[in-house]
Amino acid sequence: MSENGRPTATIRRVAEAAGVSRATVSRVMNGRSTVAPELAARVLEAARALDYAPSPVARSLALGRTATIALIVPDLANPMFQDVLRGLSQAAGEDGHRLIVAESNENVANEEVLAVEARRRCDGIVLASPRLPTEDLERLAPLLSPLVLINRKLPGTGVPSLSVDHGAGIGDLVAHLLSLGHRRIAYLSGPSASISNQDRVDALLRLSAEGREFELVQLACGATFENGHAMAGAVVETGATAVVAYNDMVAFGALSGLHELGIPIPGRLSITGFDDIPFARYTTPPLTTAAVPKNVLGHQAWTQLSNQLHNNPTQNQATFRPRLLVRGSTGRAPTP
Repeated sequence: MSENGRPTATIRRVAEAAGVSRATVSRVMNGRSTVAPELAARVLEAARALDYAPSPVARSLALGRTATIALIVPDLANPMFQDVLRGLSQAAGEDGHRLIVAESNENVANEEVLAVEARRRCDGIVLASPRLPTEDLERLAPLLSPLVLINRKLPGTGVPSLSVDHGAGIGDLVAHLLSLGHRRIAYLSGPSASISNQDRVDALLRLSAEGREFELVQLACGATFENGHAMAGAVVETGATAVVAYNDMVAFGALSGLHELGIPIPGRLSITGFDDIPFARYTTPPLTTAAVPKNVLGHQAWTQLSNQLHNNPTQNQATFRPRLLVRGSTGRAPTP
């Protein structure tokens, strides 16, 4: 019995009231268009009269869908991924889908396990900056489909990807530093498994080789505030006058560590980040960085995933150019 004392509405009772089969009721309630309009109207009228609502679990089983998608990220502590998550969640939610999130914690083995397990429970997967080797990702792609990649490409597979033009962003940051007279630049590199980091390194090496008249010093670092903080002393020892950090979190850590060492920013060292996470404008001094459209990446990821779920055409690749934001953490190179 229902709370109002009436018999609980079931699909059988709706079918009897409408004079149709239970299969017809199921097709109507699941939104399928194979039922004649007059029959569909009778079913809906009977359902309203009986206050019938189909079970979400039963509906998912009938459709072979869960109305749930998954996002796998390497590091939830990074606000870059939090903003992507927010954009994806908002867009999917507007279309009636829920989002579950898992973090690989920069562990390549964990990433594969998480992705496979999530796909078993969801209708589709978004992998943000996956660390898996290309051959492993190519092997997994058919198992994970529908699949969308963020900050990673799989040419020739048809998997939709949304990428940031890291080379263009790095080029803008270096051009800005060179315009301020810097000629020795230290790069605080990201995780070794990060394709985004490799793109940044490649861009820096290419710019240096093209005669941009600067010396590049690479320092192995990481992706976190703690990693950047730990490298402050090593940065000073390089004699560099400018630092390009792998991301804003690393730049924040380096800023903090350099402040503790009494190094004036930007008087003695200029620092840039990458991503423009929400705190970047509030550091002391505010951080010069390359802004990435994080929320847009999330929204676009849902569009591409939804297209696959509904057998609509997808855009195989979309690339977004970062926007240079000059703030107080960069200034003219100190005179010898």
